[in-house]
Amino acid sequence: MSWHLGRLAGFDLETTGVDVETDRIVTACVVQCGGDQPTASATWLADPGIDIPEQASRVHGITTERARAEGRPAAEVVADILAALGQAITAGVPIVAMNARYDLTLLDREARRHGYDPLPTGPVIDPLILDKHISRRRGSRKLVDLCQHYGVTISDAHSADADAIAACRVAWRIGATRPELAALPLDTLHKQQTAWAAEQASSLAAYFRRTAGKEHLADGVRPEWPLIPHQQNGEQ
Repeated sequence: MSWHLGRLAGFDLETTGVDVETDRIVTACVVQCGGDQPTASATWLADPGIDIPEQASRVHGITTERARAEGRPAAEVVADILAALGQAITAGVPIVAMNARYDLTLLDREARRHGYDPLPTGPVIDPLILDKHISRRRGSRKLVDLCQHYGVTISDAHSADADAIAACRVAWRIGATRPELAALPLDTLHKQQTAWAAEQASSLAAYFRRTAGKEHLADGVRPEWPLIPHQQNGEQ
């Protein structure tokens, strides 16, 4: 059976910022859907233990005050997310994450920060990597743009639960319309995305280097996918 017809585990984080090494989880969702089974969704609100910058609050709607009042301790939330994703991996269900490099790396750093074992490696499906591989169109490729391009409804962009299920629907749509991708075994698809992600990163870095005023951005482009390796001397 093609992977897009089986069970998928959507994963999304909303965070305090965009630095995977230092920023923290604010909200999270793991949703299992498809495979002719009922949808099962788990969501979390964490007290990240640091202030949530106003810019981040404007994106996902969670203020520092609300997170402190309503959020669970960050360590508990991280443990629950790791458990939910670990169960999916053990069951052979692929993790679907839009721009997986960000979410999975930040989760990895949170796991290490709180003394947990990192998430085991399992098949990952990244709609962003797949879309860049199959489409050369110009313009933005945020999740809302992919939803529009593939005819997927997204109810509340930048909430973890809405983004997680939307990523699954985009992945399903790609599988349904690109039989050459749908036919790939999950392990093969994962390996292919690793190669495609590296190619895409190389192309982006080259673009930055030849574009006036953006040259400094080239060194920040990372080719690793779906996880940026942890550096022992990195900030904890």
